[in-house]
Amino acid sequence: MTPTRLQQKDWSQLPRVAIAAYELRQQLPTLPGWELDEKRESAAITKTFAFANFYETMAFVNALALIAHQQDHHPDLEVSYGRCTVRLNTHDVGGISATDMDCARRINALLAA
Repeated sequence: MTPTRLQQKDWSQLPRVAIAAYELRQQLPTLPGWELDEKRESAAITKTFAFANFYETMAFVNALALIAHQQDHHPDLEVSYGRCTVRLNTHDVGGISATDMDCARRINALLAA
């Protein structure tokens, strides 16, 4: 999907539920670079994005922040000089929801050429 095809969606008014494991296994391959992380208390999807310098990393983080705000979602971020690791899960459902999958698509679209 290209950024122009990603229509705004107000997740704040929609019920959020955890995606079943079998659904997640089907959907995750549609998100290039995203991986399932089950090392912590609740599962999440993660991806590390690499950049040439700190300025590019922070530009990405700021664009991601806008997406997160629009989606009423709050990813965990690990930011360093040339990379940002994004961890998405929905805390109130204790796992991964459709919101996480949608945010991952939108984040990937930031860097689509």
